[in-house]
This record gives sequence, C-alpha cells and structure tokens, in this order.
Amino acid sequence: MRVPGSALIDSFGRVHNNLRISVTDRCNLRCTYCMPEDVTFLDRGELLTFEEITAFVRVAAGLGVDKVRLTGGEPLMRRDLYKLVRMIADVPGIADIGVTTNGILLAEQASLLFDAGLRRLNVSLDTLDPDRFRVLTRRAGVEKVLAGLGAAKRVGFAPIKVNAVAIRGFAEHDVVPLARYCKENGFELRFIEYMPIGADSWEREKVFFASEILELIGNEVGELVPANTDPSAPALDYAYRDGSGTVGVIASISRPFCRSCNRIRLTADGKLRNCLFALDETDVKGLLRSPSINEQAIRDALKQSVWAKWEGHEINAATFVKPDRTMHAIGG
Repeated sequence: MRVPGSALIDSFGRVHNNLRISVTDRCNLRCTYCMPEDVTFLDRGELLTFEEITAFVRVAAGLGVDKVRLTGGEPLMRRDLYKLVRMIADVPGIADIGVTTNGILLAEQASLLFDAGLRRLNVSLDTLDPDRFRVLTRRAGVEKVLAGLGAAKRVGFAPIKVNAVAIRGFAEHDVVPLARYCKENGFELRFIEYMPIGADSWEREKVFFASEILELIGNEVGELVPANTDPSAPALDYAYRDGSGTVGVIASISRPFCRSCNRIRLTADGKLRNCLFALDETDVKGLLRSPSINEQAIRDALKQSVWAKWEGHEINAATFVKPDRTMHAIGG
C-alpha cells in the first residue's frame, strides 16, 4: 500500500518508479561484454526467494514504484519464473512487468509467462550470424533465440523489444540485418552503445556510436524520423517514415540519460543499487529474512539509497571507476 505523499526522490529531484530485479546471476551464455568465461556463481541459498522479492516489491510499490523488470544473469534459468511474475502482478500498484532474456529458453516458457500476466519482453540478440553469435556469446544457439522470438509473437507478447549491444568490429555487419529482421517481424529494435560494465577490457574505440547506427539504418533500411518518447526512457526512439516500425538507441556513452534516470536495482543476492555503475550497495536481504519483516527499515533503506544517488555515471570523465561487479552479477 502506498504511503500518502511518499516518493523515492533523490537530491537532484529525480523521482524513481522503475525497479529492476535480478533473480539469478547464472546464465547459459558467456557474452564477452557481460561476464567472464570462467565464473563462480552464487550458491542458490544466497538468492532471494520469490516470497522475499515480492515482499520487497510490496514495500517499493508503497513508495511509488509501479514498473518492475526481471533480469539476470538469465532470468529464465530461475525455476518457475512464471510464479514470481504472477506474485508480483498481484501486488497493488504494480502496473507494468517486463523480463529481459537472452531468449535461449523462451520458446518453452513463453506461454507460461504470458498466462502469468507478463506482457513485455526484451530479448538480447546482437547478431543473426551463427559464427559471430558464437564469438560474442562463447556459445551456440542463435536459432533458439529466433525460435523464442517467434513463440513469443505467436503467444501474443507486445511489445517485443530486441536489444543489441553495438561493438565496433561487429555492429558494422549486424545493424542492417537486425533492422530488416525486426522491421519484417514487428519487433522494436534497440541498439545499446557498448559500456564499461562487462568482464572484458573496455576500450572507447570499440564503441559503435548511436549516430553511426542511425546513419546505417537510414541509408540501407529506411528513412528514420524522431518519435515521441518518455523523457525518463533510456532510449532515443525513431520511427520509419513509412510507419513500418521503430528503432531505439541507448546512447549511454555519447548521450548519457542520467539526468532523467528513474531506475533502482535489486541484485539476486539482495543488494540495493541506485545506479548500474554504483560503487556502493545496501544489503536488504537481512531485513527480508528477519523473523518479522521490518517494512519500515526496508522503506528507509530505499529512501536513503535513492537520496544518495549521484548525478551521473561519469563514464566520460577521468574520475570514472568501473564497478567490481560485472553485468551478470548486477542485473541487466
């Protein structure tokens, strides 16, 4: 239940209503920009239970959170994820639930997730080429991702967004095929500028910039025009002039969106983070696992974490410090 007059506001006046929850750090891929090849995963006992996650969502909803996105690792590796979707959907105040997945297991779970109340999907797919897919993910499986996208479309998911990380050396070859594929299938394509959050050694020279992406698509696929967008959304949205689809770019490097950020994050092991690139975390697992859940303490932790949020991630500044956790351990 929302507390009258309450809101998660930081010292810069940004109101936070969007909660991203990682349900596992495990993944069936090993994407070079996300995680190391050899990784030690959390013991399953360290993960928040569905009941603990739902209890946290209930408190957050009371403070104005109305959007939840489930991430990982690969969230579909968490057994019976559809049950968590249903539990969160039943929390008063939650109006929007999404899942970000690599799509490998989507074909077999699409119906269960849809029936549980899920409607929004983000599927990570950086290339349609099997060889480049294997290089980027260190695994095979592009055909499973495509099958998952097809199954999600048949079940009725809308919107279905396809997320592609734009890395120089790959994106030049993959932008146009991905744009054509999504345009033909009615998927919303979003390119994400390559960020310093993975396990590999990030180099700014590897960033394939949003302006280059838009120019390629405009020249090869169809003319793009700016589209109306939520000012708090990370993506700059464009529509094909002929009305045949949309393309978004998340320009985290060339055009950071920190000034309008409305997101907070909960890791799979119960750490609250006020930014993807945060260097500090607040442990709320103990509060959720106490014999009697102290909702006021959780509420206070949320407010304090959000209030302490910095102005921006400083990727483009000499003072930038890369977080110790990689993306798979934070949550996408």
